[in-house]
Amino acid sequence: PNAVIIWALIGAAMVFVLTRTSFGRAVYGIGNRERAAYLSGIDTRRIVLIAFAVSGGLSAFGGVLLAGYASKAAQSMGDAYLLPSIAAVVLGGTSILGGRGSYLGTVAGVILITLLQSILSVMQMPEAGRQIIYGVVIVAMLLLYGRAPASR
Repeated sequence: PNAVIIWALIGAAMVFVLTRTSFGRAVYGIGNRERAAYLSGIDTRRIVLIAFAVSGGLSAFGGVLLAGYASKAAQSMGDAYLLPSIAAVVLGGTSILGGRGSYLGTVAGVILITLLQSILSVMQMPEAGRQIIYGVVIVAMLLLYGRAPASR
């Protein structure tokens, strides 16, 4: 329960930062087209550095929460979450190339991937089969996004 409260607070803060601040607009601008953002006066190197620092800090904090939940720490303990998390983000509508995506879409993708994980658990699917299914979800969504008309 505490982790859910922490997730909700951090999520709300990040939604606010990305949608209501000049930093958030700069992040989306750099994601859309870095050169255009630079030419419009955005200090792209500073924004990218800050974005990576925040991402790294939040990832480390998530690792601490995971280690506390598991009551141990190992270098590879997050490996099982890598492909499902990428699949959830892509399924939620975030572009791998950057510049498009929303927090709400990512949450929807997480819910769908969690549902898929539950179904695969009930089916007693081996881990290798699960990884293949996550990969198929990612490729299918990338193909679907590639066929969608450009919004520019």
